[in-house]
Amino acid sequence: MNQIQLRLQQARVIGILRTTSAETAVEAALSAVRAGLEVLELTFTTPAVMSALSALRKDLPSHVLLGVGSVITPEQAKQACAAQLDFMVSPHLDPQLLDIAQIAQIPYFPGVLTPSEIAAAWRLGARVLKVFPIAAMGGDQYVRDLRGPFPELQAIVTGGISPTQVKAYLEAGALAVGLGTQLFPKIALQNHDWQAVEQATRSTLETIKS
Repeated sequence: MNQIQLRLQQARVIGILRTTSAETAVEAALSAVRAGLEVLELTFTTPAVMSALSALRKDLPSHVLLGVGSVITPEQAKQACAAQLDFMVSPHLDPQLLDIAQIAQIPYFPGVLTPSEIAAAWRLGARVLKVFPIAAMGGDQYVRDLRGPFPELQAIVTGGISPTQVKAYLEAGALAVGLGTQLFPKIALQNHDWQAVEQATRSTLETIKS
């Protein structure tokens, strides 16, 4: 297991943050980190996300992993690589994006769902995969089913997971779990209530640990 995989395994949770502005993304991210979140993924669905990532690069503690998700196009992948982020994620498997990431030596977690997609990703050289949307496919039992034929599967699972279910996913063999609104409530983001974000993140992390 390489360093990035080990850190994801130790953190257990990836905070997936989608907002309507870069300013909101920065403040919400900092609030979640104050509550103990160690891995952050902002997404290209956030306007001016690269400016938010640049600001966070300067302000976040060095132990926090910072990546970008919803990477769809080669241009977005090149921006992520140029920013020297810790990782990038896409909702799909794209060989061109994987090539860009491998050349830049930035970890890339492509989205997969089926056994055929997992096998295709492995053939291309991807080793950590995003399995999405997991809840719609049967939840933690689907992870167990996949790890039958793919015992070395390193899966980041996202989509419809509640904090109380995180432990079951990890026990099923998931490397880490992606959570969004549980850490970043929509109403708190809309109201710029950073204390509420911090409280929600702290409560979620405590639920996961219990």
